[in-house]
Amino acid sequence: MKKKIVVVIPAYNCSLTIENVFRRVPKDFLPKIYRFVVVNDGSRDDTQEVLEKLKKKYRQIAIIQFKKNRGYGAVQKAGFTEALNLDADVSVLLHSDGQYPPEMLDKMLEPIISSMADVVIGSRILGRGALKGGMPLYKYVGNRTLTLLENFAFGMNVSEYHTGYTVYSKKALKSIPFTKLSNTFHFDGEMIMMSGKKGLRIKEIPIPTRYANEKSHLNPISYGLDVLNIIFKYLVGRYDF
Repeated sequence: MKKKIVVVIPAYNCSLTIENVFRRVPKDFLPKIYRFVVVNDGSRDDTQEVLEKLKKKYRQIAIIQFKKNRGYGAVQKAGFTEALNLDADVSVLLHSDGQYPPEMLDKMLEPIISSMADVVIGSRILGRGALKGGMPLYKYVGNRTLTLLENFAFGMNVSEYHTGYTVYSKKALKSIPFTKLSNTFHFDGEMIMMSGKKGLRIKEIPIPTRYANEKSHLNPISYGLDVLNIIFKYLVGRYDF
């Protein structure tokens, strides 16, 4: 049976990059996508205008526009809620800056399409894709350190909690109470942690990544503090829902 695939794309000040992300989606895979749900998180550049132009070319695009910036987690909550409303069988998180490869959508979805997994993580760490792709050393060391702490705290064994390329089955999104999670940049890590907590089957796939001239909106210090706060809340039972 054909699966209904929804791709959720957070968009914030990405007018210079998002068009190329759509261009990189393989042409033979494009017809398989039921909807692109693009959530414009109060962008202050020309992102909305670019999205309206793209919508004329890609009829599957649906735009959710926040008038004010609500945060990365809030964007995903809106996108995944809409995916469930659309009765999506598979929901993909894909960033709008081109750092994660749209070319690998088919491979990322395969474990769920074949019923071998409930959650798929695109890992930059497996295969050493992070350093090869130009991840700054301080980010790599921070990623490895925080992941080690998270694995210890959560009783899990994944290669990273800090990827923005993930795929969820309908079962996964219905099992994870994602609307109760934070609006921080570490929403991704919370989703992975809750996947383990709910006993969902997790599959990791090595992915390449590339760091170009895109401007990052992530503050590494506040991000690290968010991760430590999430670990603390987990250990005191704040995620027991």
